[in-house]
Amino acid sequence: MKKLHYLFMLLITATTFAQSTGSIAGKLIDKEYNDEPLPFANVLIKGTTKGTTSNIDGLYELTDLEPGNYVISFSFVGYQTQDITVTVVADKVTTLNVSMVASAANLEEIVITTTTRKQSETALLLDQKKAVEIKQSIGAEELSRKGVSDAAGAVAKISGVSKQEGSSNVYVRGLGDRYLNTTMNGLSLPSNDVNKKNIDLNLFSSDIIENVSISKAYSSRFFGDFSAGNVDITSKDYKGKGFFTFNVGSSVNTNAADQTFFRSGGTSYFGFYNRYDNNPFAVILSHGFDPQQAESPIDLNFGAAFGKSFDFENGSRLSFYGTASFENGFEYRRGSNVDYTNVEKKAFEDAEEFEYSTKTTAMATINYKIDANNSLKFNSLFVNNASDRVGYFGIDGKGRNRDAILNTDEGFYQMNVQFNQNLIYVNQLTGRHKFEDNKYDLDWGIGYNVVNAHEPDRKRISVENYQFALDNDANTTPTFYSNVVFDNQRYFQNINDNEFNSRVNLAYNTNENLKLNFGFAGRAKERQFDNIRYGYDITNPNTPVSNVNNLNSIFSLDNLSTSFNQNGLYSIRAINNIPGQSNRNRPALPENTYNGNLDVYAGYANAELKAGDKWLFVPGVRVEAIAQEISYDVINLGAAGNNTIGANETVFLPSLSVKYGVNEDQNLRFSASETISLPEFKEVSPFLYESISQRIGGNPDLLGRTSNIAYTNVNDVSYSRILNLDLKYEWFMSKSEIISIGAFYKQINDPVNQVVAFDATGTQRFFRTGERAEILGFEAEIRKNILMDDDKENAKLSAGFNFTYMHTQQDLYESIIGTYSVSFNKSEEELQGASPIIVNADINYSPTFGNYKPTANLIFSYFSDRIDALGSGQLGNVIEKGIPTLDFVLKNKLNDKMELNLGIRNILNPTVQYLREGTSLGNVLVTSPNGKDVTDYKRGLGIGLQFKYNF
Repeated sequence: MKKLHYLFMLLITATTFAQSTGSIAGKLIDKEYNDEPLPFANVLIKGTTKGTTSNIDGLYELTDLEPGNYVISFSFVGYQTQDITVTVVADKVTTLNVSMVASAANLEEIVITTTTRKQSETALLLDQKKAVEIKQSIGAEELSRKGVSDAAGAVAKISGVSKQEGSSNVYVRGLGDRYLNTTMNGLSLPSNDVNKKNIDLNLFSSDIIENVSISKAYSSRFFGDFSAGNVDITSKDYKGKGFFTFNVGSSVNTNAADQTFFRSGGTSYFGFYNRYDNNPFAVILSHGFDPQQAESPIDLNFGAAFGKSFDFENGSRLSFYGTASFENGFEYRRGSNVDYTNVEKKAFEDAEEFEYSTKTTAMATINYKIDANNSLKFNSLFVNNASDRVGYFGIDGKGRNRDAILNTDEGFYQMNVQFNQNLIYVNQLTGRHKFEDNKYDLDWGIGYNVVNAHEPDRKRISVENYQFALDNDANTTPTFYSNVVFDNQRYFQNINDNEFNSRVNLAYNTNENLKLNFGFAGRAKERQFDNIRYGYDITNPNTPVSNVNNLNSIFSLDNLSTSFNQNGLYSIRAINNIPGQSNRNRPALPENTYNGNLDVYAGYANAELKAGDKWLFVPGVRVEAIAQEISYDVINLGAAGNNTIGANETVFLPSLSVKYGVNEDQNLRFSASETISLPEFKEVSPFLYESISQRIGGNPDLLGRTSNIAYTNVNDVSYSRILNLDLKYEWFMSKSEIISIGAFYKQINDPVNQVVAFDATGTQRFFRTGERAEILGFEAEIRKNILMDDDKENAKLSAGFNFTYMHTQQDLYESIIGTYSVSFNKSEEELQGASPIIVNADINYSPTFGNYKPTANLIFSYFSDRIDALGSGQLGNVIEKGIPTLDFVLKNKLNDKMELNLGIRNILNPTVQYLREGTSLGNVLVTSPNGKDVTDYKRGLGIGLQFKYNF
């Protein structure tokens, strides 16, 4: 199509210009970017003011030239300027095609990077226009302008995408974590959280992101476990002489600013735990219970990045890029914590939670360009993400617990001190090769990922008659609540994930109208999980607590009840004792364990077939062999709790993508495919995790019928099969403007939902709740320049807006009987996690005052109410209330070396709420396993400054 376009230009040129003049026309190729067309490059006749720029296909033309010799100068930021002498002949078109290569950079240049194309909004719009599938991207340039600090914030700016407020959960077209895939440089990424399938996107700071793309329509190159979309993070790269940047910033949260903060003992300022080498039982004996006072609640962030390239005489290049950063944050939340299922179990109408979070990232990239046809790239990423939470529940003395011993109506109080650390290691080696005059392209990658996710030494204490701690009466004191041993406890949890993954694609360019792709992809993932819990067995009932803020004075070795100390206040109990030993005051074996394995091996083929100038057809098929197995030993199923289950499947997944070029600037796209959705380890393992007021666990029935249970509505399937249809119109009004509208439909067979049990425990588990779910949606997006600068090249005032509306519906079984059972009192419901309305908008103002050019951004997003968990029996759904957010970001580039930036986050400061519908009390505020340990709270405004210096 490009060649036909080019020949058409030559024909017009040759037949329309005067007989006494000639012209020059050609195409610019980007050697640094897989020989793609280079758009928007400058083409100038040296010594004159006459020139042009290459168009979106890299084509240019200089017309009406007198015969003679001309020096044509070709230039583009980050590329070598080329001056070429050309002879113009009357009545003829002189063809001059030019390959542009990276600049070696002048000594005066600070940063030269050829990856600018893949970071800029203009280049990503070009990529979207040329893509064979439906996708959208946001690059480093836009992330910087909008002050987005991580990948989770990045994707939330894309149409049809929303982010759960107060967490990193991302929803694409109304489908949440279990329906998404996350990759980095096209290779699978692991999860860092037992409760999630995907890695937290907020772990990827903007320093390591070149761009983030979401492919919402399936292509055979993706793994078949694809429903809502695939999020791919492209890591930053560098090609140039050399640079070094340093930035430091600080911010404050308005809720946290005046608080005295607390965090766990044994943790460092940088988010590392210092007691991993010790046995949990030894930690209990040697380290106390009380949290420690933290530093002043002022957020700090700093980081540095560098790059360097070495060019060799044979044309090869070795490039290095490295970046490291640290940031922390203080948040204070005050709200409620209510455990309400069919009855109220616990209610803390006044609760507070202190959270100190840290994120440390480091990435190194080595890129070796062997020659124009071969390159290798090694990428290594390390992330340490830690969250330190201290929660006090029932601080007004009015906490209620229907199982309380002394007083069910007031005075129940709990403290929870919890530290979570996730250590993530991602290592990737990728390569690109071209053979036989670019007829064959080979693209491959291998990766090895490790995740160590720890919850070390969670401490939880329960007290009755806490109102006496507030009355200043020395004769009245609170007492320990000890209905069971584990009402006062220490808890230790470990997750270790290892994954090998690979991909290879061989493209055969038969001619300009047909390209064939053949590929293989594989992943082998293993997870090991264990937890140990120790309880404090209070010797005497109603033991007083003289000071709830000095528990170390009670849970000390001096007060440990042993055979040598008959008057001790407590003993330490374990559930799973070592054979031959007591469960009292002795180390124990893990309480729950599971080992999971997922092996996926796939082959695929597709064709990119051009029909004339306008049509592109991409039919494809993927064949996947899937083996899932999980072995578990859990206490909540009794004798049935030790088991191994598994499933082996081979699936055939067809796909078709059609692109019709209405004209040079407009596309009409259609996509149809079949995909699957696999259950995750945490959805299958029956391990039960208990927070202050929520319990969530898995369900082995998701892998089919696995025992002799008399099943009802438990189908013998291990995955959900999904039909996907997409239709989209795109109009690229200019290099930075777009209007698009689209419609999509999904049919999910055997869908999985998170369901709240209709009983006193209110345990949430995962069920295949019906035969089918359907999603019908509409998307619209516009990016428009409102005011242009004097050169008419860049926008002074621009705006973006995208809107998504979705209608979802699923049928529900009347009852499900299996390993766990549940029933529904209605036959239809909306799909869990789906917001009917999603809105993202931003406005950008970039005036110029001499050499000073600030950029101001106002960014808005909103999602409407959505089902967080389905209610069962007579129990209503848990609803996550819709949240509007508004941020202001001011980027101040003071000169070529310095930036001073201001950000004000969460300006509207909405209230975060989860509600239980349809109780006898009406809608009741509750917490959610997908959120925080309090609800009905405000996050506060975040106000910060950042200084950046480029060397």
